[in-house]
Amino acid sequence: MSTVQRRSAGPALALRRRDRRGRGLRGPLLPTTLPGYRSRAERFDDHVLSAVERLERRWSAQLEGTEFAVEDVPPSQPAPWEHGGVPLGRCFPADAGLPARIVVYRRPLETRAVDEADLADLVRDVLVEQVAHLLARAPEDVDPGYRS
Repeated sequence: MSTVQRRSAGPALALRRRDRRGRGLRGPLLPTTLPGYRSRAERFDDHVLSAVERLERRWSAQLEGTEFAVEDVPPSQPAPWEHGGVPLGRCFPADAGLPARIVVYRRPLETRAVDEADLADLVRDVLVEQVAHLLARAPEDVDPGYRS
């Protein structure tokens, strides 16, 4: 006959479950110094932020109040002015109390990019095109480094 001991569900039980086999608490799977630490979406957001900062340095007065957003994929219903292909970004002018918005679509851009540097250039070019559309200017006027 075996004896069963009752334990209270206090902190000692929680500590015991977290530190099984006495090896200490678990840490992160990847150290912050390795490239795999950040997800693709987080790296993409960094590319967008750096491109927006670059544009805002030059066009801060014209872009004041403009919202920039990242979505994974474009909606299934294309806008009336879009013909063929998958949009890489969209510009929504200010309307009825809503601020102007520029949306960049992550998955179509990642699909077209060869590597991380190419993705950064592609994100910058798409943002330049959308800002040029918003400001009614040529993309070359918005950013001299624009490549068509």
